[in-house]
This record gives sequence, C-alpha cells and structure tokens, in this order.
Amino acid sequence: MTAQHDMDLPAGTDPAVAAQLADAFHCSGYVRRQNPERVSEDGSGRYKKGDEIRLVVRDEAELERARALLVKAGFKPGKPYRQGRKWRQPVYGRKQVAQFLEMVEAVQPGI
Repeated sequence: MTAQHDMDLPAGTDPAVAAQLADAFHCSGYVRRQNPERVSEDGSGRYKKGDEIRLVVRDEAELERARALLVKAGFKPGKPYRQGRKWRQPVYGRKQVAQFLEMVEAVQPGI
C-alpha cells in the first residue's frame, strides 16, 4: 500500500485496518445488491432486502476480529449468522456498502 492510497481512504480510517478488511473481503467476502425490479414489483413493504457486504469467516475468533476491524473503520456491523460451517458478518445499508467498497478500492485499486 502506498501513501497515495492512504489519502483516498475515508477520514480517520487507519490504513492497516483498511488493508486487513480489504484482504478479508477479497478472500471470502461478497456484495449483495437490492434488486430494483423486485422492489418495483413487490413494493418496499414486501421486499425488504437491501444492499449489504458479507464477510465470510471460518470460526468465531475470525468473526470477532472482523467485527472489531469493522468498528475501528467506522462501520456498524450487523448481526452475524452461521451458514453451514462458516460465519457471515453483514454490513447493511447502501451508504455503508458504498463507503466499504470505496475503502477497498483505495487500498487495492483495480482488484
């Protein structure tokens, strides 16, 4: 990570924290986007799913690390849940998703 990328990070974000979150996201994270067609068909009262980031981790120790990093970076993590043998740590909301993706791009551009 170069100093140029540090300047692109959201204000107050520790570059080391941002780099660790970016690594976790690229390793096993994904983005879930709201389906605009479904919202228009079913209405926002019935279709409540919105944008979110999901970090996938192997165990509770990794989950706690991911949650701590998210909080240090200024995000509000959602309630984690277990799916199969792994844990999912969501970060909800269009604004938080956009900020998270901007942070990842600033740390690891083009990946």
